[in-house]
Amino acid sequence: MRGGCVDTSCKVIKVNPREIKLAERFDAESFRSFLQNRLDLGEFCFSLTSLRKLSHFLRQEKPFKGVFVREEKGLVLADLLEEESPVYGLGIDLGSTTIAFYLYDFERDVVLEESSILNPQTKYGEDILTRLHLARKREKLEEIRFETLEAINKEIERLNGERIYYVSLCGNTAMTHLLLGLPVNYLILEPYPPVAKWYGVFRSIEVEFKIHPEGRVFIFPSAGAYFGGDLIAGLFFVELYKKDAPCFFIDVGTNAEVVLGNKDFLLACAGAAGPALEGGIFSAGCRAEPGAIYKVSINRASNQVYFETIEGHPPKCICGSAIIDLMAQLFKEGVLSPEGRLIKESWRERIIETDEGRAFLVYEDGQRRILIKEPEIKAFIRSKGAMFCILSLLCEKSGLSFENVEKFYFAGSFGVNINVYSAVMLGMLPDSALDKAVAVGNSAGLGALKFLKHADFEEIKKIVDSITYIELNIEPRFMELLTGALFIPHVNLELFPRVKSLIERS
Repeated sequence: MRGGCVDTSCKVIKVNPREIKLAERFDAESFRSFLQNRLDLGEFCFSLTSLRKLSHFLRQEKPFKGVFVREEKGLVLADLLEEESPVYGLGIDLGSTTIAFYLYDFERDVVLEESSILNPQTKYGEDILTRLHLARKREKLEEIRFETLEAINKEIERLNGERIYYVSLCGNTAMTHLLLGLPVNYLILEPYPPVAKWYGVFRSIEVEFKIHPEGRVFIFPSAGAYFGGDLIAGLFFVELYKKDAPCFFIDVGTNAEVVLGNKDFLLACAGAAGPALEGGIFSAGCRAEPGAIYKVSINRASNQVYFETIEGHPPKCICGSAIIDLMAQLFKEGVLSPEGRLIKESWRERIIETDEGRAFLVYEDGQRRILIKEPEIKAFIRSKGAMFCILSLLCEKSGLSFENVEKFYFAGSFGVNINVYSAVMLGMLPDSALDKAVAVGNSAGLGALKFLKHADFEEIKKIVDSITYIELNIEPRFMELLTGALFIPHVNLELFPRVKSLIERS
């Protein structure tokens, strides 16, 4: 007889019925006594499903296994299975655009498959606020919830859902409300109160996931309207709250969400820089998707713009990482001024006049033009400046300098694709980030997966309770800092010694 790690969300224990001495009364108590004497299992209770099978399994010859699911108050014996039956868990990152899935085998401790689907909510609006306004009407909330649930369940069924005993799900606060059918009427009104901070564990039938009927669903908590379960899952994954030295955790998505901290403190804030830094404010901009330009290099002498697209598809748009790269190179080559003005004399073949002013021609064929327009560049500079000011403000509030920060953890596709050198060149990240940047991938999804292996409710509660949130819209110092950041890289070049040195040499 053997069992998995004691703190997994689903514990599988193999049992040889020949070793069990049945008492004259109560099969359940005989089984409980056997497990508690042989394993440090602690208290548990029986599901009706397991009780219906128990007497038969105890009197058969061949070994079987018990599947225990973890709730906050302890373990529940969810089911009894034949020895060869698999037991799976599923981590889900419910993103506003993409839903990511991680299928996990509890007994073999392996991830069997990673997959993703488009979030069907996008048809109600690319931005979350549009969806929330629609969902104020109960019938629309139910419609959006049903569409989301149907898409998730279709993927669950493909992944052999009846073998899934535990789901760990994270999403931002809005996504969590929409999935659970929680009213969003007040989430869009100041002071933007979510329905709950801690959601906890639900039975599968409550959430309506098509997993095992005795399966459980853990929903990561929210720390506020702008700091949801996806961020908590990300912090849980990178373990910022365990670090000795202070580190940054940066996730650019719907918003730009930043946490500075270590084992002693977690200081957080969120800003609306996310869409701009992901390409959302550019007419030719897009998220990282097939056909999106994600890498760029330029050669003025040959009038060439070289690029790579996601999955090698023909270019149809340009995503945030490439925009950052392109603007850094244009600035370095003297094509883009510190104020964000395109200098036509420096590259006449590529800088063209449009109804909205000057624009840089990235790509053109018979059917499509990909342009970066001057008004868009200036809006981007404001967003990149906001990112730098968020980082600066958190350091100031903590009494730290950027040199005191040990690591900069970048989450999501933005973090994987961003060229840190280009971001520093533009003044979006501090000079010291060049040597300290770490891309962590989909930290939210990996945090949900980690919970399947390490279901520590108290640790997650500790993360939520340790966060001090700064409201940027009522922070006067933020606007003071932003004034100097509305230039490339900054009005104070001393903050960017390596960029200053490069400018002086050119």
